Amino acid sequence: MHERLALSDELIEEVTAADIIVMGAPMYNYGMPAALKGWIDHVARIGKTFSFDLARGDTPIEPVLSGKRLVVLSARGEFGFATGGVGADLNALDPALAACAHYLGVAAEDIDTIAIEYQEFKDDRYKASFEAAEQRTHDLAVTLAGVGAQAA
Repeated sequence: MHERLALSDELIEEVTAADIIVMGAPMYNYGMPAALKGWIDHVARIGKTFSFDLARGDTPIEPVLSGKRLVVLSARGEFGFATGGVGADLNALDPALAACAHYLGVAAEDIDTIAIEYQEFKDDRYKASFEAAEQRTHDLAVTLAGVGAQAA
């Protein structure tokens, strides 16, 4: 148990120290990989990343951390998982990450998801998706670097 708590403490320290959390999160069978779920379970810890108080009524959980940004870089074999897409109703990854983001100190509006789709198809759509994701990643990095430079 002490080893598990030591790992949890280490992971929480990393999250606490970060302003921007960059997460590689492939979509496995429409959801998150077990290893990522395990990581979240190590970081979501009462008294460390959230408090729990029944005096708050039906919303007893309150985040301890705040003000962080989450960048999710994702790979998806199929396509159309974004809001409004043909596979949006199958996307269990993005909602699960959004539901857990408060444990990381991230508000829902501070999550940026960049996904490569069509991997299983390996056709021109995949190439276009890869190139678009690469450009979005570059643009977001420039934006986030600019935000950090202005704050300093």
